[in-house]
Amino acid sequence: MSEENVTLTSNVLGTIGTVLWCIQLIPQIWYNWRRKNTDGFPAAMMFLWAGCSVPMGAYLILQQVNIPLQIQPQMFGFFSLVCWGQILYYNHDYTKTKAILVSMGTVVLFGGLEVLLILTLRIPYNNGVKWPDIVVGIIAAIILSAGLLPPYFELWKRDGRVIGFNWVFLSIDTLGGLFSLFALAAQGSFDILGGIMYVLVIVLEGGIYISHISWRIRYRKLRKEAKDSGKSIEDLLLLRRNDIRETGDIEKGIIPGAPGDVGSLGQIEHANA
Repeated sequence: MSEENVTLTSNVLGTIGTVLWCIQLIPQIWYNWRRKNTDGFPAAMMFLWAGCSVPMGAYLILQQVNIPLQIQPQMFGFFSLVCWGQILYYNHDYTKTKAILVSMGTVVLFGGLEVLLILTLRIPYNNGVKWPDIVVGIIAAIILSAGLLPPYFELWKRDGRVIGFNWVFLSIDTLGGLFSLFALAAQGSFDILGGIMYVLVIVLEGGIYISHISWRIRYRKLRKEAKDSGKSIEDLLLLRRNDIRETGDIEKGIIPGAPGDVGSLGQIEHANA
C-alpha cells in the first residue's frame, strides 16, 4: 500500500480511532487503582494484547497505513502493560517496585523486538517480497483474538457475569476498533489483515456485552432481591451456591455439618440398627 492511497477521510477516522485506543485503558487503570483489585480482569488478556502490539505495529508500519494507525499499536501495547502490572501488584502478590520493574522491562523488550522486526522485514519488503509481512500480520490477528479469549473463561466461571471490567474502557475499545476499521475502508485500498484484526475485536467484545446482558436478564429476580434487602448481589449468589451445595449433599446422602463434613445417611442408619 502506498502513501497515495491514504485519504484525508482515512486520516481523520484513523486519528479518532487512535485517540480512542490511546485513552481506552485509562478508565480501566483508574478503576483498578480505585478498587485495589483486579478480580475478573485476566492478566493473560493484557499480556497478549501487549504482545500483539509488536507484530501489529510492524505490520502497519511496513504497510504504510496512515500515521495515526501506525502510532496506535505502540500506545495500545504500553497501556496494556500498565494494566498487566496492576494485575501483578493487586492480585499476584508482587511488590509495587517489582511490578513496575517487570512491566517497564517488558515495555523495553517489546519495543526492541518491534524495531528488530521492522528492520528485518523491511529488506525483503522493499524488494517486493511481501509474504513475511503478511505472516506477521496474521500472527498479530491471532494474538489479538487470543487476548479476548481469557475473559470468556472468566464469564464461564461466573455463569456469564462480567466483573472486573470497566464498561467505559470496553465501550471506548469497541468504538476505537470501529473507527479504525472505517479508516481502513476509507483508504484507496482496503488492508484485509488490518481489517480482520479490528473486526475480531468488535465481534469478541460484542460477545462480552451479550453475555452480561443475558446474565442480568436471567438473574433479574435475584438482583431485585438484593436491592430490596440491602444486600450485595455477591452475598446472595454465595448463599444460593451454598444452598445448592447443601441440597446436592442431602440428595447424595451426605449430612452437612457432620464430623469431617462427610457422612452417609445410610451408614448412620445402619449403625443405629
